[in-house]
Amino acid sequence: MTTPKFVGVETEYGIAVDGPTEVNAVLASSLVVGAYRRSGRRDVRWDHTDEHPMRDARSPEPDDAYEPSIDDELGLANTVLTNGARFYVDHAHPEYSTPECTNARDLVVWDKAGEWVLRNAAARAADTLPQGSRVLVHKNNTDGKGAAYGTHENYLVDRQVPFGHLTRLLLPFFVSRTLYVGAGRIGSELDESVGFQLSQRADFFEVEVGLETTLKRPLMNTRDEPHADPQRYRRLHVINGDANLCEVATYLKVGTMLLILDMIEDGELTDVPELADPVSAFHAFSHDVTCRGRVRLADGGEASAVELQRHYLDACQRYVKQREIVDPTTLDVLQRWQQVLDLVDDDPRQLAGIVDWATKLELLEGYRRRHDLPWTHDRMKMVDLQYHDVRLESGLYHRLVERGRVERLVGDDEVAAAVHTPPVDTRAWFRGECIRRFGEDVVAAGWDSLVLDVGGESLQRVPMMEPGRGTRELTGALLEEVTTAAELVARLAGDEG
Repeated sequence: MTTPKFVGVETEYGIAVDGPTEVNAVLASSLVVGAYRRSGRRDVRWDHTDEHPMRDARSPEPDDAYEPSIDDELGLANTVLTNGARFYVDHAHPEYSTPECTNARDLVVWDKAGEWVLRNAAARAADTLPQGSRVLVHKNNTDGKGAAYGTHENYLVDRQVPFGHLTRLLLPFFVSRTLYVGAGRIGSELDESVGFQLSQRADFFEVEVGLETTLKRPLMNTRDEPHADPQRYRRLHVINGDANLCEVATYLKVGTMLLILDMIEDGELTDVPELADPVSAFHAFSHDVTCRGRVRLADGGEASAVELQRHYLDACQRYVKQREIVDPTTLDVLQRWQQVLDLVDDDPRQLAGIVDWATKLELLEGYRRRHDLPWTHDRMKMVDLQYHDVRLESGLYHRLVERGRVERLVGDDEVAAAVHTPPVDTRAWFRGECIRRFGEDVVAAGWDSLVLDVGGESLQRVPMMEPGRGTRELTGALLEEVTTAAELVARLAGDEG
């Protein structure tokens, strides 16, 4: 039996300030996050108590010498929202980390909610700057000047699955999923002849396996920090994906992974094509807009990205049939996955309006033809960047949505609700509701804890090590019955006793 699956995505947004006063990225990010804080109410800080970002899946013990940098000491804005998400400054970028979700569709909803948060926060921040200032926020992964920033997926996996086993089975999948995960970009850090490529992130990856996320980026990140019961779970920290605006892309990015991880835990995926050089293959697939290129396999053969993806799709289809899985989201993921691969086989340009790289490529090629411009022209780069602008009136993605040229999966009403409310079926429900109801008494929060000030001699820490507890079903009645944080703590202590 597989462990319950939980997923969250953390996205660093690109940021710049246009106006009469120069504002560096760190200050701009702090202004954006700070502007979104609740007026007149205590901020809910992040609880770093149990964090071990230097713990390596290849080593049995954490680095006990590691001491987390406390955001307040660094002057970095950091808060936890009523929807259970974290909103903070990370490496000179505003970062939104979704609350924990149990399925791909919910993840799309709360990821989209993050775009709404950033759009609102940027507008508020602009009001604090001199007249004529604009705070520009982009959901992308590179500034086009050699810098990259991340979009990281996080999946909880059964601790009993060896990390090396995950690496062997997932590397070919990660390298080839660029077909639908890639956000597209002009140019390349590696090859001047590349006018446009599928992935914003691929060029910045240098090694197969490693702990780093900003230097010598690995295809398989070894950070072993589950934010949950470490005896039961490991967190698979996936850093090789792009920031997606197209909802189908995000849906497939997460939905395919959740299904493949279930299959691995059940022992139903044991044999995959092994790549001769996964990093080079990642670069090659990204640079090939025809999606026809082939890379070397370890056994001397060759395979295209579509062929590698079909290997996983076929295995997942067999698994779902054998297990008689009838979950509608899983079945829909399989159907859309096959549709995408069939379209690539026929003509990858048909993915426009479905995934980001093809949508952007169609936009850029139309602009390029109309104005007879080379790929390297600054106006082309401007259009590339403007695709990712989170403002509804300025972002080219949003203008395509308005014209009905991009496929939607979720409604604006449910995304608007998700800006303020958490998913009901994970511990995010308890976290977000406690902040909404007892915000003045919530001193700090983390993925696996709440720290409350209930007026006693010491702060009260409420552990939340199991992501499947703290749901509305399990805690909703309790939260309705209590009126203060002190009463909540007393009731929880009584239940434990």
